[in-house]
Amino acid sequence: MDGRKTDALVAAGALTAIVGGTYANLSWTGPLERPLDAAGLTLITVSALSLAFRRAAPLAAGIVAAVAGVAYYAAHYPGVFAAGPVLACIYTLAALGRRRAAIWLSAGLATAVYGLMALAADDPAAGNAMTLLSGWLVAMVVVGEVTRGRRAYLRAVEQRAEEAERTREEAALRRAGEERLWIAQELHDSLTHSISVVNVQVALAMELLDRRPERVRESLAAIKESGHEAMRELRATLGVLRQGDPDGVEAGLSRLPRLVSRAEGAGLRVAHTVSGDPYALPPEVDRAAYRIAQEALTNVLRHAGAAAVTLAVEYDPSRVVLRVENDGEPGTAGPGMGLIGMRERAVAVGGSLTAGPGDDGGFTVRAELPVPAPS
Repeated sequence: MDGRKTDALVAAGALTAIVGGTYANLSWTGPLERPLDAAGLTLITVSALSLAFRRAAPLAAGIVAAVAGVAYYAAHYPGVFAAGPVLACIYTLAALGRRRAAIWLSAGLATAVYGLMALAADDPAAGNAMTLLSGWLVAMVVVGEVTRGRRAYLRAVEQRAEEAERTREEAALRRAGEERLWIAQELHDSLTHSISVVNVQVALAMELLDRRPERVRESLAAIKESGHEAMRELRATLGVLRQGDPDGVEAGLSRLPRLVSRAEGAGLRVAHTVSGDPYALPPEVDRAAYRIAQEALTNVLRHAGAAAVTLAVEYDPSRVVLRVENDGEPGTAGPGMGLIGMRERAVAVGGSLTAGPGDDGGFTVRAELPVPAPS
């Protein structure tokens, strides 16, 4: 039911209650009361029906009800219920946040009613219910203010709940995006390296098939090893997806010797050096360093041809520095996701990565990955 229909029903109910209470003599305003006639009923009707506009125009409705009520009491009609619609309008004004208007309307009604009492020939009789008007006026303003505060509190709670729900949805979407990126990076780094090794070995096997068939077995063994390695890393990645824990993927600098061995099997000459005192890195830093080295060697296989590669790892108490240099010719392949992925991995752990041609030719990839101090 909309507000207008509700207010209309409230006005009709108020009219019925005021007329019924007055005829039932439920209140008394003194010995000078006169019988209720058509004019008195008209004043009650105007006062009560003003409540139909108490939310659309509360101040105007309150003024109409107050004028009708004051005229009713000035004519010495019986009962105090004619003031009820004014009290309802004062409450509505306060509840809608129009405190000043509610106070002015209360003051105007009290001044008019008590002025009539002061100008009367006789003092108010004992038991005159109109003497309690000021208390009711104050109560309506206070109750209206409490209602307004309660509504404001409930709106704030609802807004916070909506904001929390929206934040949870945004966090879930962001988390899903991060997981998709992580999956793409893991599959790209692991499978691209293995496939590149396979391609190199297949090309070598095809070249040696007619001239030196005895060496084809070595290439086929390297292809088989690369296939096993790709399947193992794929199973590890899928296992992490089932468990929901990205830190579970087995990838770290401890696997560099195996990575170097596979690169050498594909025809690269790799010099692997370690400086500083090796120590256990945080899992995310360890994995990022390994994946950067893996992708850098993959790029050498794919774009630089047969080249000598230097893979250097430098341990520092506050960081680990990874450097991959090769002396091959720059490749002609277009831009891909390799360098972007390496840079994203470095930035994800708070580090940095630079890549470009070396001073003496070839290509250099250098990554600095910070190592947080143990808490």
